[in-house]
Amino acid sequence: MITETFPLTAAGKVHHNNNLVELIEFAVRRAEGRLASTGAFVVETGAHTGRSPNDKFTVRDTTTESTLWWDNNKAITPVQFEALLADFKAHARTRDLFVQDLFAGADQSARLNTRVFCEYAWHAGFIRNMLRRPDKADLAGFKPEFTVVNLPSFRADPARHGARTETIIACDFTRRLVLIGGSSYAGETKKSVFSFLNFHLPSRDVMPMHCSANVGQDGDSAIFFGLSGTGKTTLSADPKRVLLGDDEHGWSSRGIFNFEGGCYAKTIRLSAEAEPQIWDASNRFGAVLENVILKPDTAAPDFNDGRLTENTRSCYPLDFISNASDTGIAGHPKNIVMLTADAFGVMPPIARLTPAQAMYHFLSGYTAKVAGTEKGMGAEPQATFSTCFGAPFMPRHPSVYGNMLRRLIADHNVDCWLVNTGWTGGKFGVGSRMPIKATRALVDAALSGTLKTQAMRTDPLFGFQVPLALAGVDPKILKPRDTWADAAAYDAQAQALVDMFTKNFAKFEAHVDADVKAAAPAMKQAAE
Repeated sequence: MITETFPLTAAGKVHHNNNLVELIEFAVRRAEGRLASTGAFVVETGAHTGRSPNDKFTVRDTTTESTLWWDNNKAITPVQFEALLADFKAHARTRDLFVQDLFAGADQSARLNTRVFCEYAWHAGFIRNMLRRPDKADLAGFKPEFTVVNLPSFRADPARHGARTETIIACDFTRRLVLIGGSSYAGETKKSVFSFLNFHLPSRDVMPMHCSANVGQDGDSAIFFGLSGTGKTTLSADPKRVLLGDDEHGWSSRGIFNFEGGCYAKTIRLSAEAEPQIWDASNRFGAVLENVILKPDTAAPDFNDGRLTENTRSCYPLDFISNASDTGIAGHPKNIVMLTADAFGVMPPIARLTPAQAMYHFLSGYTAKVAGTEKGMGAEPQATFSTCFGAPFMPRHPSVYGNMLRRLIADHNVDCWLVNTGWTGGKFGVGSRMPIKATRALVDAALSGTLKTQAMRTDPLFGFQVPLALAGVDPKILKPRDTWADAAAYDAQAQALVDMFTKNFAKFEAHVDADVKAAAPAMKQAAE
């Protein structure tokens, strides 16, 4: 029996399970944002325009002492959390709160009854879009199994609460409770739910995944792993396939299922031509836009304006996508696609992976950030290795998730691919972004089974298989070294990237088999 550690009576005036229209009406009256001419509700999140991972803490107790990957999680004590909870309850009693009872997980046997307390009406609308909405019969007997409390006006006391700053995201996995204070960025709530599921589901033999997923006409599902900016949402929003979800899924003995009931898409430079489904979903009533600038003359969203942040976002229900799955459930995947945006221009646009290589790249979780996407970045690209393609919200050791994935790949004979949506013809600032049409063509060929019948070469750096040609794709981009004007400069950049992979993977070597260690890249003869 789960005891509620933040019951409804802990708050002041409670608005319980309002629908989206009511929540947006509340938000307009409370001046939390404004309506765009398209009908979308637009907000600014202030100082926090993205997650604040350095302000996230987990209670270290008998539940978590031996189960969490403490190298990647910051601890607070039970006493500090108890003080924080008392102060949250006192603060909540001075506020009107908007409470939503929702499901995390489409699979009824694995879903989690989730209650979310929000100080802002638009936050409640956001999480109502993002999680799965129970019907009236389900709400009648709803008992929360996990609770998130989000109070942006709360200020943490580092001395009393063990926080780093006045911002805090505190997770108590024993109590099944997360407290969020000092940040208006709505993604903190969504990722708090995901973090708990990542901790909870492996014990039930369910693999939690930071991935998008879709399903073909023949019922063949596909998974897309990838960090922010790699194309996870874009590539899964395929009009030829049914969208399962764009960010978080589970994989059990029955197949895969979406955790969510909505999408949270990056919108910087969003266009109707390149991403028509996301464009349409973001330009209608019910969508919530974070940090998107409105044009002063028309009040229409200007998705090209990144003055507040490059991390502009659109949150909308899955049913805003015409070909989204009604159930959020599909069979075992036939294909896994791991996405990277290699800003160094070294990696090919697609490669076929062995199971050992798939585990290596899953544990590595490589992509690269480019200048202008974050404050403080210089002119050069910066490599990012986020294990399992989601390190900040993977509480257990990566080998737990990696071994689960490898077993599932073997059990269901899954084909694995690495897709580079980054740069070709040189690194960022010299080369150009990989053509989206070429990426889509290569992914389509992989999912249809066509690509694995094509002639392949062995990449001299990474050892994986790269197609020599595909109809409709410029063969030159399939061999990155040939796209560079200066082959020696490519070799130097390739050596640098190989060294980055090697240095990063050292911490995993004691936890993997010999064939996974052997999947590491090596600078052999660059020219074939």
